[in-house]
Amino acid sequence: MIKLVYCLRRRSALTFEDFSSYWRNEHAALVRRHAPSLGIVRYVQSHTAAPDVNLVLRAARGLLEPYDGIAEIYFHDLDSMAKAHMSADAEAAQHELSEDEDKFIDRGCSCLFVTEEYQVIGT
Repeated sequence: MIKLVYCLRRRSALTFEDFSSYWRNEHAALVRRHAPSLGIVRYVQSHTAAPDVNLVLRAARGLLEPYDGIAEIYFHDLDSMAKAHMSADAEAAQHELSEDEDKFIDRGCSCLFVTEEYQVIGT
């Protein structure tokens, strides 16, 4: 299983609540609709929570400000991820998703990368 991790920061004009609501509702519906043509087998949103706790944790470690959320987009493998992105349907889906992301994501302060999980604890 391959996972695309997207660490998101919201556009400065949006409150965290507006960002979170738009991402959870409008954008998630687009991802759900386009998942088959993009080869997405799982999609998870993690919205930042507990700001006071985050402040203490960051201060203790000297870390940067947290992201507003993380999207995890799962594919069976790199080949299926690549193949799914070659079709005309996938190209149109990517275009629509990208245009929608411009409404709530600050791309210049966000990052995206492919990962492979190695479970250490849990089942």
